[in-house]
Amino acid sequence: MYFLIINFEINILPKTYKILIAPLDWGLGHATRSIPLITGLLAEGCEVLIAADGTIQALLEQEFRELTFLPLKGYRIKYSQQKKWLPLKIILQIPRLLFSIFREHQWLKKVVKDHSIDAIISDNRFGLYHKHIPSIYITHQLLIKTGNRFSERLLMKLNYWFIKKYYECWIPDFEGNSNIAGQLSHPSPLPANVKYIGGLSRFDPKPSVEAKYDLLLLLSGPEPQRTIFEKKLLLQLKQYNGKALLVQGLPKVNKISKTNENDKIHVRNHITTKELNVVIEQSKIIISRSGYTTVMDLLKLQKKAILIPTPGQTEQEYLAQYLMLQKLFYSVEQHEFLLSDALEKADQFPYLHSSFNMEQYKRVIQQFVLTMSTAQ
Repeated sequence: MYFLIINFEINILPKTYKILIAPLDWGLGHATRSIPLITGLLAEGCEVLIAADGTIQALLEQEFRELTFLPLKGYRIKYSQQKKWLPLKIILQIPRLLFSIFREHQWLKKVVKDHSIDAIISDNRFGLYHKHIPSIYITHQLLIKTGNRFSERLLMKLNYWFIKKYYECWIPDFEGNSNIAGQLSHPSPLPANVKYIGGLSRFDPKPSVEAKYDLLLLLSGPEPQRTIFEKKLLLQLKQYNGKALLVQGLPKVNKISKTNENDKIHVRNHITTKELNVVIEQSKIIISRSGYTTVMDLLKLQKKAILIPTPGQTEQEYLAQYLMLQKLFYSVEQHEFLLSDALEKADQFPYLHSSFNMEQYKRVIQQFVLTMSTAQ
């Protein structure tokens, strides 16, 4: 009996992994810091689907028109106009928040099945974990600042309870004493599944860009404080003699407007990542909220800035103070803000240049995709 043995090669194409990314709808920062993650996953050959709605979807659609978007309602946390009432307003919304977490968890089970999702990356959305596929939770707030030690520990336990349901918890910060978020991302104890991935920024330095603006004002964050701060800035800009650009942080608004008689103060509702990258580099100094994503962007581009924390948002208040102590940024509270005074003090402030490796996250993405391939 003879056997015919035929040698041939089988070319097996690598699997294309479907990754679902879902940023929180609390301001624009969670969405914008998802941009480098999405770009990194696409570079690794993954298919990315984005779960969002409203302003977050509008922003990410401008950056990734070719991607699939799945409608998922946000938490829609509402702020108070007065700082003193913010804690009570947040507490009153906890039942609705818990229901949103339950709803998104049930939504995820169906989506994973219908779209054959291979992994999930959730930026601060508690309910997007799955027991059968890798689920990543992203946060820089392991410790949630309240100003009260008892409530901070209580919230930490609740925070960790959700975090432990995930495969890994990615912290967009650096391990050790040289870090960006201080106690927020380095409390004790740490969850066992924590991985520090380095800073996340969608921008790249452009040293050859020439200066165009004396001042760039970046607005972001939840209402009504975004609008309150905008009105304050526009009023004070009437007395400003330099050339300034104000970006309102309103991606769903279609109009573009200019203000003041001599056209020195320009107002834009929203600009794309590429445009914003350029105008930040073109600006001598930036005024912005002390949102964590904005901070990481400014550190990546090594820009001088004045940080104005959102009133009542304890995370931003702590972050602004911490970074001012590190001499990375100057900071002033919104109720004390006077444009001329802030610019004068910032000019005298001894800014230090940061030395953070803002490309570290790319290796984490490569390792993550490799881990999925070896697990098949």
